[in-house]
Amino acid sequence: MGCISGLGQGTAQTWARAAAGQSAIAPFGLPRNEDERTTGPAAPIGEVNDSGVAAHFDRRAIGQLDPLSRYALIAATEAIGEAGLIGDPVLDRRTAISIGCGSGGNTTFETAYRRLYERGQNRVHPQTIPAAMISAPASQIAMLFGVHGPAMTIASACASSAHAIGEAMHMIRAGRVEVAIAGGAEACLTLGSWVAWASLGAMASDTCRPFSIDRQGLVLGEGAAILVLEAWEHAIARRATIHGELIGYGASTDAAHITAPDQAGIEAAIRAAHADATLALDVPVLISSHGTGTGLNDATEARALKAIYGATLAESLVIATKSAHGHLIGGSGALEFLLGLKALQAGLAPPSAII
Repeated sequence: MGCISGLGQGTAQTWARAAAGQSAIAPFGLPRNEDERTTGPAAPIGEVNDSGVAAHFDRRAIGQLDPLSRYALIAATEAIGEAGLIGDPVLDRRTAISIGCGSGGNTTFETAYRRLYERGQNRVHPQTIPAAMISAPASQIAMLFGVHGPAMTIASACASSAHAIGEAMHMIRAGRVEVAIAGGAEACLTLGSWVAWASLGAMASDTCRPFSIDRQGLVLGEGAAILVLEAWEHAIARRATIHGELIGYGASTDAAHITAPDQAGIEAAIRAAHADATLALDVPVLISSHGTGTGLNDATEARALKAIYGATLAESLVIATKSAHGHLIGGSGALEFLLGLKALQAGLAPPSAII
């Protein structure tokens, strides 16, 4: 596993802060034309150490990457390194890459637009399209580690990286590959992105309070989380460290509204996951919730959980880690999956950091 977010860089630091109830959410200012515009709370990434990536990548080329790809490469390097697969022949033809992103390279696009519309220039950097395209993180990971199997980007808004992990699992189940590098990334803390999200009317003015009666909305974060999925027999044969077993996945489409969640759609995905895992609904579980802190989502999600689990819900634990790392949009599902695995390993449910 590998990750980077406002909580820090690396799985160990991220888990330690989440488990301690610490939050990366703080007042945030966005730079524009040498002025600093404070816009509200966010969970930005602080210092970034890309030395691990630079060991395998031309350092000059790193500077041409959008933060979207940079974050994905940092998380992937940690995950693949921890898995002991760097340089392994399985990466060549028997590995897939499945990365979820909600949007492309916001920083790259906005830099290009400033050249065009503010400075009146008629050309932009020649790497604008390669750096900004939504498939760039998957492509960069493939090039860095020599992966020639299927490499794809899944873009399904906030569900992107959850879908990326689930679909990667199915590729392994089907025997198409032995290994999958799966997860997600997002880098949307730019002025244009921020204003667009603010215009949606769903952002909080203070912090993210999932399932709290005084919640005001979501708080944007940024970063990436990548996991190495592997066929059980392949992992056992090479004596890999196994963090957990992915035994079920469910997906659904609300087909109701572009932003408002639908309870029936949520229930359908949960039931599908349980059916796929052959896990009874009355078994106590750890639920890593979407928990955005918005009025519509939290109420609908809570009703869906109660409808699915009934009295058993009182015996389960529900965590909502966006209160610590903010909403990574396309990268959220992967980071929450990673933190859920760490919680199961430690026997500790991280608290909601809502103060």
